[in-house]
Amino acid sequence: MDKIMMNQLEFYGYHGVYPEETKLGQRFYVDLIMEMDLSKSAKSDNLNDTIDYGAVHDLVKSIMEGEPRNLVETLAEEISSSLLNEFSFIENVTVKVVKPDPPIPGHYESVAVEIMRSRSV
Repeated sequence: MDKIMMNQLEFYGYHGVYPEETKLGQRFYVDLIMEMDLSKSAKSDNLNDTIDYGAVHDLVKSIMEGEPRNLVETLAEEISSSLLNEFSFIENVTVKVVKPDPPIPGHYESVAVEIMRSRSV
């Protein structure tokens, strides 16, 4: 299966379970792997035969900068289901949501959740 990857999309959101997270907000990163057949678009050189990266970014931004969620798991699930619903070309999607510098005891560079979802047949 062919893949389109979008890496380290950066957003500022107010997600988390601690009061300071929902008040102050923080940066989040999203990585996407979208699997689909790219043979038609490779031959046609036409954007209508593939995924518009700008439209994908806008969809992910609306979730990441939208309604606060407690869990990054929820954000990843919303992104994956929205991508599969919005873009019929996508067969499988992997979504990774990274929360740099989480406010938990000890020093952690980041925490992340990665999920893989497929289109229902």
